[in-house]
Amino acid sequence: MKTAIVTDSNSGIFETEGIRLGVHVLPMPVLIDNQVYFEGQNLSSKQFYQYLQEGKDVTTSQPSPGDLTALWERVLEAGYDELVYIPMSSGLSSSCATAKMLAEDYEGTVFVVDNHRISVTQRYSALDALALTRAGCTGREIQQELERTGLDSIIYIGVETLQYLKRGGRITPAAAAMGTVMGIKPLLMIQGDNPLPLQYANTRIEELDAERQKQLRLVADLTANSVSASQIDSITGYLDDWESVSFDDKRKVVDILISQIDATSESVTIHWKI
Repeated sequence: MKTAIVTDSNSGIFETEGIRLGVHVLPMPVLIDNQVYFEGQNLSSKQFYQYLQEGKDVTTSQPSPGDLTALWERVLEAGYDELVYIPMSSGLSSSCATAKMLAEDYEGTVFVVDNHRISVTQRYSALDALALTRAGCTGREIQQELERTGLDSIIYIGVETLQYLKRGGRITPAAAAMGTVMGIKPLLMIQGDNPLPLQYANTRIEELDAERQKQLRLVADLTANSVSASQIDSITGYLDDWESVSFDDKRKVVDILISQIDATSESVTIHWKI
């Protein structure tokens, strides 16, 4: 039984590398200012990031059913008895569901893997599949093994800007605006199809902004003539969590409330203006 391994370019494997590895690759379409490009054919990774930096309208799309089945046909006609197709996670695109539907017409010769992976973890799924073919596993066995171990990987993503998460609808515009003002760069974790990190980013940014606005209002209200004991206690309480308070807020608290700070290795004494 001769089994082929097929994936898409979301794995980071483009056609040239796929030939070297022995993996058949479906190039994913990318729309840039309404013009269709294909990864690894007329669009390199360098060009993709350049277009993003230039502010072009960049969106992704799932491959057409015709392009997908044409690739499958070429692979099977090349002498393979069956193929294992590893698309991007079903939780991130409907292309996996489309592939599963199309595979029903191939009478057990096309096995579509839904192991909830993307990017580098999808790449390693393809490499694992290759190793399983060399070990003599059938297409069905490879599909079952990849789906069994699908959640044994985690991707951490550190973002430099919230612009693209907002543009893709992953976080709300309000959260993106507040996060940008506050300089928040969330570390996102993707395991399977779990969208909770992005929901958490939305919620956490809003919570931090609400707390920041509260602190600014308290500082603005503090004057030598109108400071209650509860307000003094509240501001003093910020010192317990001083590292999380922004520099501007720290400066305003010091300028308005404190006339002198006496510090030794054993104690800190604050002399208030009020």
